[in-house]
Amino acid sequence: MDIKEIIFWSLSTIAFITAIYTVIAKNPIFSAISLLVCFASIAGHYLLLNAQFLFIVHIIVYAGAIMVLFLTTLMLMNLNEETEKHKPAIAQIAALVIAVALGIVLMLAVRKANVILTMGPITGSIGDVKSLGTVLLSEYFYPFEFISVLLLSAMVGVVLLMKKDKTAALK
Repeated sequence: MDIKEIIFWSLSTIAFITAIYTVIAKNPIFSAISLLVCFASIAGHYLLLNAQFLFIVHIIVYAGAIMVLFLTTLMLMNLNEETEKHKPAIAQIAALVIAVALGIVLMLAVRKANVILTMGPITGSIGDVKSLGTVLLSEYFYPFEFISVLLLSAMVGVVLLMKKDKTAALK
């Protein structure tokens, strides 16, 4: 077993354990932190595939933006154990059965896809930031700019929605 396989299986184990803990954690903050660790371990797989750009984008988008959104939502909801309703036992059993079935399907899929583990290093310009930037800013320039304006307007909209009404506080 070489070092890449050891790193792959270590990252996979971390991702699997933290994904399970994300679902079963009683405290939503611990669930969010374990989801962050899961995202980071999945990003490590991109480095193993020599896709540095996808690694950075995954860290920025998922581990950064999505987690900030998730934690902001948790803080706005103000969840605590006293007010949270517990799920009935039949729902917990159904969730467990579905999770086990999904785990079996994923393990069978990984077993069939064993070719990926034995594949050599990726050569050429796959995952190269320079070639991706050239394509992104030449062929896809207008969609790229459209998405940036769309994201900017979404951020402004979120700030306006989160802003409290100051006139109601004065009354």
